[in-house]
Amino acid sequence: MSLSVFDILAEQRIAEALRRGEFDRLPGAGRPLVFDEEPLLSAEQRMANHILKNAGMAPPEIGLRKEIAALRAQLETLEGEARERVRRELGLLILRLAEMQRR
Repeated sequence: MSLSVFDILAEQRIAEALRRGEFDRLPGAGRPLVFDEEPLLSAEQRMANHILKNAGMAPPEIGLRKEIAALRAQLETLEGEARERVRRELGLLILRLAEMQRR
């Protein structure tokens, strides 16, 4: 991937501003960014997620992603037949997540 002249200029200006400390006292400095909106979701899906969040619930995809992450962590500690069982379960969960995202 090649950078355009504009990309290079933008990177240089950002680096200069960093050196001058212009980003040091911005609101929220030192805290993680919080993205309330998902720009790649449809407006309807964002609204549904907002309603679920206000009700103290999460979209089903979030729970599925957490399960996948837990199984991946568990997979590193297993061997033999147990490892294969978890790999199959992990594969099924990944397929379910892909199917959810297609809808």
